[in-house]
Amino acid sequence: MEELETIVITFDDGEETEFYVLEQTSLMGVNYYLVAPVEDENEEDESECYILKEHTDEKDKEYGMYGFVEDENELNALFPIFEELLEDSDMEVEI
Repeated sequence: MEELETIVITFDDGEETEFYVLEQTSLMGVNYYLVAPVEDENEEDESECYILKEHTDEKDKEYGMYGFVEDENELNALFPIFEELLEDSDMEVEI
Protein backbone atom coordinates (compact mmCIF):
# COMPACT_ATOMS: atom_id res chain seq x y z
CA MET A 1 0.00 0.00 0.00
CA GLU A 2 1.25 3.47 -0.88
CA GLU A 3 2.31 5.72 2.02
CA LEU A 4 -0.01 8.73 2.35
CA GLU A 5 1.29 12.27 2.83
CA THR A 6 0.35 13.94 6.11
CA ILE A 7 -0.38 17.47 7.31
CA VAL A 8 -0.01 18.54 10.95
CA ILE A 9 -2.48 21.13 12.24
CA THR A 10 -1.69 23.09 15.40
CA PHE A 11 -4.84 24.38 17.07
CA ASP A 12 -5.13 27.59 19.12
CA ASP A 13 -4.67 25.65 22.37
CA GLY A 14 -1.34 24.26 21.11
CA GLU A 15 -2.67 20.74 20.48
CA GLU A 16 -1.30 19.18 17.29
CA THR A 17 -3.25 16.70 15.17
CA GLU A 18 -1.88 14.83 12.19
CA PHE A 19 -4.07 14.19 9.14
CA TYR A 20 -3.60 11.90 6.14
CA VAL A 21 -4.00 13.70 2.82
CA LEU A 22 -6.42 11.54 0.83
CA GLU A 23 -6.77 13.87 -2.16
CA GLN A 24 -5.80 17.37 -3.22
CA THR A 25 -7.29 19.81 -5.71
CA SER A 26 -6.97 23.44 -6.69
CA LEU A 27 -9.97 25.66 -7.36
CA MET A 28 -9.59 29.26 -8.51
CA GLY A 29 -5.95 29.28 -7.37
CA VAL A 30 -6.67 27.94 -3.88
CA ASN A 31 -5.43 24.53 -2.73
CA TYR A 32 -7.88 22.22 -0.97
CA TYR A 33 -7.12 18.92 0.76
CA LEU A 34 -9.41 16.04 1.68
CA VAL A 35 -7.96 14.73 4.94
CA ALA A 36 -8.65 12.13 7.63
CA PRO A 37 -7.13 12.05 11.11
CA VAL A 38 -4.17 9.73 11.60
CA GLU A 39 -5.43 7.13 14.06
CA ASP A 40 -4.01 4.13 15.83
CA GLU A 41 -3.62 1.50 13.11
CA ASN A 42 -5.25 -1.09 15.39
CA GLU A 43 -8.52 0.83 15.43
CA GLU A 44 -11.09 -0.34 12.91
CA ASP A 45 -13.62 2.43 13.53
CA GLU A 46 -14.59 4.65 10.65
CA SER A 47 -13.05 8.09 10.85
CA GLU A 48 -14.43 11.34 9.55
CA CYS A 49 -13.01 13.24 6.61
CA TYR A 50 -12.49 16.99 6.48
CA ILE A 51 -11.71 19.49 3.75
CA LEU A 52 -8.87 21.88 4.50
CA LYS A 53 -8.22 25.13 2.67
CA GLU A 54 -4.65 26.37 2.32
CA HIS A 55 -4.09 30.03 3.20
CA THR A 56 -0.71 31.41 2.19
CA ASP A 57 0.94 33.65 4.73
CA GLU A 58 1.56 37.16 3.40
CA LYS A 59 5.13 37.12 4.74
CA ASP A 60 6.10 33.69 3.41
CA LYS A 61 4.49 32.37 0.23
CA GLU A 62 6.44 29.08 0.42
CA TYR A 63 4.52 27.69 3.39
CA GLY A 64 0.78 27.76 3.85
CA MET A 65 -1.55 27.69 6.80
CA TYR A 66 -4.60 25.45 6.78
CA GLY A 67 -8.15 25.96 7.97
CA PHE A 68 -11.25 23.80 7.91
CA VAL A 69 -13.76 24.69 5.20
CA GLU A 70 -16.98 25.58 6.99
CA ASP A 71 -18.84 27.60 4.34
CA GLU A 72 -21.73 25.47 3.06
CA ASN A 73 -21.54 26.85 -0.50
CA GLU A 74 -17.82 26.20 -0.69
CA LEU A 75 -18.31 22.64 0.61
CA ASN A 76 -21.08 22.03 -1.94
CA ALA A 77 -18.74 23.14 -4.75
CA LEU A 78 -15.89 20.93 -3.53
CA PHE A 79 -17.89 17.78 -2.77
CA PRO A 80 -18.37 16.63 -6.41
CA ILE A 81 -14.72 17.36 -7.22
CA PHE A 82 -13.39 15.17 -4.40
CA GLU A 83 -16.04 12.54 -5.11
CA GLU A 84 -14.81 12.28 -8.71
CA LEU A 85 -11.15 12.20 -7.65
CA LEU A 86 -11.85 9.34 -5.25
CA GLU A 87 -13.92 7.39 -7.77
CA ASP A 88 -10.82 5.82 -9.32
CA SER A 89 -9.06 5.10 -6.03
CA ASP A 90 -9.36 1.89 -4.05
CA MET A 91 -10.15 3.80 -0.85
CA GLU A 92 -13.61 3.55 0.63
CA VAL A 93 -14.32 7.11 1.70
CA GLU A 94 -17.67 8.73 2.37
CA ILE A 95 -17.65 12.51 2.28
